[in-house]
Amino acid sequence: MKKSINLKNEKILVTGAHGFLGSHLIKRLKGLGAKHILTPSSKEYDLTTLEASKSVVKNQDIVIHLAAKVGGIGFNREKPGELFHDNILMGIHLMEEARKAGVKKFVALGTVCAYPKFTPAPFREDELWNGYPEETNAPYGLAKKMLLVQAQAYRQQYGFNAIYLLPVNLYGPGDNFDPRSSHVIPALIKKVADAKKEKKKFIDVWGTGRATREFLYVEDAAEAIILATQKYNKPDPVNLGSGKEISIHELITLIAEFMDYKGKIRWDTTKPDGQPKRNLDTSRAKEEFGFQAKTNFKEGLKKTITWYLKNS
Repeated sequence: MKKSINLKNEKILVTGAHGFLGSHLIKRLKGLGAKHILTPSSKEYDLTTLEASKSVVKNQDIVIHLAAKVGGIGFNREKPGELFHDNILMGIHLMEEARKAGVKKFVALGTVCAYPKFTPAPFREDELWNGYPEETNAPYGLAKKMLLVQAQAYRQQYGFNAIYLLPVNLYGPGDNFDPRSSHVIPALIKKVADAKKEKKKFIDVWGTGRATREFLYVEDAAEAIILATQKYNKPDPVNLGSGKEISIHELITLIAEFMDYKGKIRWDTTKPDGQPKRNLDTSRAKEEFGFQAKTNFKEGLKKTITWYLKNS
């Protein structure tokens, strides 16, 4: 069995701690008895600047870098420059300052958007460099992919223990439901809820409905990150997913059924589908640090809908 880091007394910096995934991760860390967690907010510290990055990593043992500027297809099309600039700078400054400050371990969160547009499914980590990402999210995906290059280069030159994790789209209670920047599940839940409220007889959904996606429940993702932080110390990237895929057509049908919406679903084929398929090979995470997603997709989806209806 691999020697596991006991997180109780480690000083842990979590960037993006106030976000969707971050809040679930903090809860899980506290549940494990971690006593020294630093959770700077983006209002206090602009991590795209060298000064802020230098300041937050001081005296830390472990850095878990979740902070990202991120959104759905619309947001990606609207702000490609910002997405590239902000994500690449955050990664570059944080990892460099963490290395200089003597941080023991750096956990970098990448994205499934880093994969080439036409990757044979299920996506294996070895396929990461075999082509260009899907155009609408390439600037974001490539900026996050540079964290992998940096992590491997720093390990090679400085012996710096940086690992790189590749989560699929996350979902769950507390997700971002802002229509300008939300991902597909929260966007569709809000669309159906609004249509019901306004008694609309139809909803319009982007694309053809044929694209497939894999989703990971946010609490499962938090567990995976903690297991990797405790047990994984290698240069190779690791997929985090549920190993199951669903088409967007099937997804909206389920959401409408769970929310008791009887209206028509119209497909706006003038809008892009995004990447045709997204489905990960999750065997490396299981082999290396014993992670397997536990949450049944339908149950997770129902919990997400319930949370939204209660909090919207």
